[in-house]
Amino acid sequence: MPTLSEITSDFAVLDDWEDRYRYLIELGRGLPPLPEALRTDANKVRGCASQVWLATSTRHADGRREFSFLADSDAHIVRGLIAILAAIYNGRSVDEVLALDPDPIFGKLGLKEHLTPQRSNGLASMVARVRADAAASAQGAPAT
Repeated sequence: MPTLSEITSDFAVLDDWEDRYRYLIELGRGLPPLPEALRTDANKVRGCASQVWLATSTRHADGRREFSFLADSDAHIVRGLIAILAAIYNGRSVDEVLALDPDPIFGKLGLKEHLTPQRSNGLASMVARVRADAAASAQGAPAT
């Protein structure tokens, strides 16, 4: 999976949004598969027009609680958005996840201006789910 820096650089060299949409789809194709066992109602993200499953976890690494998630969708562009969220959040500490505002990143990528309102709402729902699971983990509850 590409890093956030690589994704940002790739977006910068793509001139038109048709190319950027194709790149989003390509990013989504690179997502690791979501095991069928994680495609549960509890892992479903509410507020998305497409079906989205998001399963978070934390582990102790280098003296901190490291956050990560696996996710999938039935929509190609949404899978690409999931890949961007993974580049933003996976591997960060729970505290970093809670402190990080992804809106400036989305703005830099031009997502706000070029996503349909439904996709924007779905992206916001995915971010809210990531943050809620990180908050629950910070309070000692297991991530879902």
